[in-house]
Amino acid sequence: MKLTNDHIDYIIKDLHYRGVVYEGLQDELIDHICSAVEKEMQAGGKFIEAYHETLKAFGHTSGLRATQHQTLQSENQTAKIMLKNYLTIALRNLRKHRFYSLINILGLSVGVAVCLVIALFVVNELSYDRHHEYAHRIYRVKSEIIFGGNHWNMTFAPAPMAAALPEEIPEVEAAVHFRQRGSYLVKRETENTKESNVIWAGKDFFKIFTVPVLEGNVEGILDEPNTMVVSERTAKKYFPGESALGQTLTLDNQLNLKITGVYEDIPANSHFHFDFIISTAGLEEAKQTFWLSNNFQTYMLLREGADAKAVEATLAKLIAKYAVPQFSLIMGEGATMEKFTEGGNKLEYTLQPLQDIHLKSDLQGEFEPGFNITYVYLFIAIALFILTIACINFMNLSTARSANRAKEVGVRKVMGSFRSHLIRQFLTESTLLSLFSFIIAIGIAYLLLPLFNNLADRTLFIPFGNISFYAVLFAGAVVTGLLAGTYPSFFLSAFKPVNVLKGQVSLGMKSGFIRSSLVVFQFAISIVLIIGTIAVLSQLNYIQNKKIGFNKDQVIMVEDTYALGDQRMAYKNEILSNSMIVSGTFSGYLPVAGTWRNDNPWWAEGKDYKQQENMVSLQNWEVDYDYIKTLDMTIKEGRDFLHAFPSDSTAVILNETAARNFNFDGDPIGKKVVTFADRDMSPDKLNALTVIGVVENFHFESLKENIGAVMIYLSKRLQGNLSFRFQSQDTRAVIDLLESKWKAIAPGQPFTYSFLDDRFGNMYAAETRLGKVFAIFAGFAIIIACLGLFALTAFTAEQRTKEIGIRKVLGASVGSIVVLLSKEFTRLVLISFVLAAPFAWWGVNKWLEDYQYKIELGWTVFLLAGIIAFLIAILTMSFQSIKTAISNPIDALRNE
Repeated sequence: MKLTNDHIDYIIKDLHYRGVVYEGLQDELIDHICSAVEKEMQAGGKFIEAYHETLKAFGHTSGLRATQHQTLQSENQTAKIMLKNYLTIALRNLRKHRFYSLINILGLSVGVAVCLVIALFVVNELSYDRHHEYAHRIYRVKSEIIFGGNHWNMTFAPAPMAAALPEEIPEVEAAVHFRQRGSYLVKRETENTKESNVIWAGKDFFKIFTVPVLEGNVEGILDEPNTMVVSERTAKKYFPGESALGQTLTLDNQLNLKITGVYEDIPANSHFHFDFIISTAGLEEAKQTFWLSNNFQTYMLLREGADAKAVEATLAKLIAKYAVPQFSLIMGEGATMEKFTEGGNKLEYTLQPLQDIHLKSDLQGEFEPGFNITYVYLFIAIALFILTIACINFMNLSTARSANRAKEVGVRKVMGSFRSHLIRQFLTESTLLSLFSFIIAIGIAYLLLPLFNNLADRTLFIPFGNISFYAVLFAGAVVTGLLAGTYPSFFLSAFKPVNVLKGQVSLGMKSGFIRSSLVVFQFAISIVLIIGTIAVLSQLNYIQNKKIGFNKDQVIMVEDTYALGDQRMAYKNEILSNSMIVSGTFSGYLPVAGTWRNDNPWWAEGKDYKQQENMVSLQNWEVDYDYIKTLDMTIKEGRDFLHAFPSDSTAVILNETAARNFNFDGDPIGKKVVTFADRDMSPDKLNALTVIGVVENFHFESLKENIGAVMIYLSKRLQGNLSFRFQSQDTRAVIDLLESKWKAIAPGQPFTYSFLDDRFGNMYAAETRLGKVFAIFAGFAIIIACLGLFALTAFTAEQRTKEIGIRKVLGASVGSIVVLLSKEFTRLVLISFVLAAPFAWWGVNKWLEDYQYKIELGWTVFLLAGIIAFLIAILTMSFQSIKTAISNPIDALRNE
């Protein structure tokens, strides 16, 4: 008696259930068992009894055990066959549903590309200063000083501190101090070149920092005065094809320095980049013993195992030993730290880890602008959010298309597939899609990097030659595929074959709710990014248009005027004779970052300077007669400096903050302010100036800072930049005029200039970059979310084709059908806005806390963001909705 097909199907399923056979390797065993069952049935037995007797017999014979053993031995081959099967079906499904596959791959590719760019950026930011061998033991001294109504957080410390640290504190192995003196004109023979990366440094620089010396003996390399070391690129620049060692360069036409070494170029991921390091052995300022003047950046190398907090405590004792006795110069005999702090003052020095400087420091006197660790965390969050949005697209489309794949699931289950096999199949599809997306993402990231580098002011690159890079990408692709495919695979594999083959497929409220929740989450993230972008751009617009107390437009600054020598005034007068020029002023003190600053304590005449509340610490700016006119400042009280009054050589103009801090009795005009005449702070040598005017407060630091006290007085010498206000709209003609006159007076000296408004804008370069990056990331988030929304709208329209056809036959208009297809998703976008607005409000307000002068975060920002998101969603949905609404209903109903 022969077995029927039903008998054979029963045997196959039962053996699968018992775990005896595996897909792809069952034919030999099944044939063996079927032959035995047929023999039993021919002997007169029924099928079920014959089958169980056969199994019982095979269980006690070597046949079945041998077959099982062979099967187990062939697991590797099984895995290969199953994987091939999964891949084949996965590729077939991707080709079959090209539209949805394209949406998924495109969305995921863009998301991964953005994540890859952000990951490269984050890794780069976290790598700063970690190339130094002793990075974990290097600390910078930072100072916090409250005195005379001012509050400073600085990188500066007293000049003698570096020498005292290793001598007084056993835990300090070495210390070095730096002194910045601005840019220099450098020449080998006759032609000068302006160089900005110049620093004066102590002899232990190379002992503390890992900067390889290529030429010269590192021992004693900075011990001698009038010596310096230069970077490799500088050596090649000034001494092409020859050794720079032992050569001489001239700085500012007067300082001859011998090169004692050449060092490797400092890496990009460093918080300082010096091309010239000059020995402080030749700097008189470095030899002073005055502990109340803070002008040097000081770094120290702690011994292995030293406790930084313990060193801080010892440092406080060092200050008490050397600085406090000098308080008597301003507080009288018996001065103590306690008396100093009782008046609300503060003098504190703490240690800052080297590896924290780039991301966690924004102090006065930083070598270079750093970055903010908060922004790093923010970029990481944005990357994860964008990747999440892309993964949500995959999950939404997979579950939304579940009805289309229900029959496939039912048939596969009837044919013997276990749920675990179906889960593996769907996970294979999602992982394969993820791998395709990651490959495309590398190309997109490669195209995005130049744009991002330009915005972020970095030189990031994709490490194509690094095997670890590919390993991480592959792992990321697999993890992303598994995460994105987990929910759809479990959801789809749970269908019951009996129901789906009868056409009774119910996706359930749970599936719809989860899908709607994911859409809400997508757009909530996008709306938060939109609100953040609008807020950042609004703050930047506020900064650019706020009344800042001076007119920054149409002012050009000619730099390095000391190169003109005694022809400076002749140059100024020659330029002023041109009708394009309104006025000009000599001063290195300008209300933009990167110009001179000088702070000293003063007090009102007649008040006791030993009483701390009478001391006013303020900026002391030396200017000429045309300063206020050229910068278009406003005199609130009194008058400007005038040539007609010779006594103005001892006059001073205060800003409103300074006039208020001096607490004059009555009108400040005519009052005198007093300070010490020399560094010894001798009460017998005082300098007094008469107040002739009060100028309106003007911003001279970032809008993150309150406006401090400033006093302006006439300089006895011409120095600093020469700034001209011009009225011509032909800026090029103004530049040509300045340059031609310069070259006529100072041939061989470099002509450099900048615009005051550009220098002002540079103070907010980080915020400007942040705004642009935010806008780009928000755009990507919206694009990816809209891709998913577009696909879901298309799928919804596809599922409701017959319904729409019936509605049109019954008289429904195109508009009503568009509304029908769009209203559900429109409701989800509105919910997204309601959920996103509070989070965005909190985040933007936290960011604005850094600014003393800032926008009011009104409802218009949120309304604008909501309108933008709503319009984008409507435009995304309308194409597919209108296409479906205007279709011919006959095409939808012809098969009914």
